[in-house]
Amino acid sequence: MKKNLGTVDKVIRILVAVIVLVLYFTHVISGTLAVILLILAGVFVVTSLLGTCPLYLALGLNTGKKE
Repeated sequence: MKKNLGTVDKVIRILVAVIVLVLYFTHVISGTLAVILLILAGVFVVTSLLGTCPLYLALGLNTGKKE
């Protein structure tokens, strides 16, 4: 897959995932909302590690370096 995430985008995704985890483990969020946010946080971590976001591909977005 073509990489389409820049460094800032990756850092923001990781930070959002960490915030969701902290909110979950401190019992600020729970139930269905927690499950949805944890899944989203997992997707953010995976896409950050891979450097590719399928949604960005579908929308033609690229926050990475120009080739």
